[in-house]
Amino acid sequence: MMISQFFVLSQRGDNIVFRDYRAEVPKGSTETFFRKVKFWKEDGNAEAPPIFNVDGVNYFHVKVVGLYFVATTRVNVSPSLVLELLQRIARVIKDYLGVLNEDSFRKNFVLVYELLDEVIDFGYVQTTSTEVLKSYIFNEPIVVAPARLQPIDPAAIFTQGAKRMPGTAVTKSVVANEPGGRRREEIFVDIIEKISVTFSSSGYILTSEIDGTIQMKSYLSGNPEIRLALNEDLNIGRGGRSVYDYRSSSGSGVILDDCNFHESVRLDSFDSDRTLSLVPPDGEFPVMNYRMTQEFKPPFHVNTLIEEAGRLKAEVIIKIRAEFPSDIVANTITVQMPLPNYTSRASFELELGAAGQRTDFKESNKILEWSLKKIVGGGEHTLRAKLTFSQEFHGNITKEAGPVSMTFTIPMYNVSKLQVKYLQIAKKSSSYNPYRWVRYVTQANSYVARI
Repeated sequence: MMISQFFVLSQRGDNIVFRDYRAEVPKGSTETFFRKVKFWKEDGNAEAPPIFNVDGVNYFHVKVVGLYFVATTRVNVSPSLVLELLQRIARVIKDYLGVLNEDSFRKNFVLVYELLDEVIDFGYVQTTSTEVLKSYIFNEPIVVAPARLQPIDPAAIFTQGAKRMPGTAVTKSVVANEPGGRRREEIFVDIIEKISVTFSSSGYILTSEIDGTIQMKSYLSGNPEIRLALNEDLNIGRGGRSVYDYRSSSGSGVILDDCNFHESVRLDSFDSDRTLSLVPPDGEFPVMNYRMTQEFKPPFHVNTLIEEAGRLKAEVIIKIRAEFPSDIVANTITVQMPLPNYTSRASFELELGAAGQRTDFKESNKILEWSLKKIVGGGEHTLRAKLTFSQEFHGNITKEAGPVSMTFTIPMYNVSKLQVKYLQIAKKSSSYNPYRWVRYVTQANSYVARI
């Protein structure tokens, strides 16, 4: 794989980092890229695709915490490989800076360029391993003040609220010590699950799937061995049963369709007691990735009703109910619903005392949007929207609207019931007792309810 250029742009289009490895692409590529992304209108898309070509130059980009990580090349390379490279570069820089934002980039540009020169040499990728790079990196990071940090990834939600576990794994560098030269001994394990659910118009589950990962980030000195124990009733594979056969799902434990492990994980006793042994490398890394299609209880139930209110009017009622315990709080919830393309206006009515809720009608692409700051478990919220049409509709209006989709994040909750039973660290002495943090988060990957 050969890369001609790598650069990082802000949301305003400011050039933060730029490295030209082969002098094959015009210098104005940053401006060309940003103009194309900002004004992308082909096929009615609101955002540019992650890969596109302009004047014979292939542009690959991923957006991380509001920053564009971009690679260019004139040769035919694997798109998925380049996009994975960009994600790994973002992760490596985050490991060394402690946080990804424009301020940390500008304060540590010498360190960032040192990292980039070791990761890519004359356009060819050398390594993206945080641990390997520590032998070649000599600059110390300038730590950005915590008050200026912004949430940057799923783990950042753990910093919200006094009762949440600390999220310092998000904002610590793998090479910087705490103030005063001390190093806090701690290890973080995050179980992050992205769920995909499709509901029928009558509320039945048509498809359901979980893509999960166990992420680890270690700040333990001396690289001690870690033992991570999962559910004893964990099963891998369905033993020949159909993925839609849930007859024995109750009482049979957690059933994963498949999984894979990081190269540092030893599976000597995994079959007998579901324990993973490893010596964690530096930086954040996935201990285990897994996929699950076993039936699970969706965290939200969505009901949608469309009623005609005249020749040129209709009313939409959307009701969402949280199906998780009351001590759990979901945040950053967004509900979207495409409306008929002849919708000219929409007015909204929220329930009494609806704090932290916003509504919008995006006229350019005819989408109704409802945003909620948080939903407490067991809570129920309703939105009414009165639609006005520019022409008289014919037939069934429900065929021209929807489906309803949701995005959300639920800290300290996971639907698969996969659990870390204990996290054991090989002791150096009787007084060695590092901090251990095990955290859970559920996010929507594709959460859709048909009308």
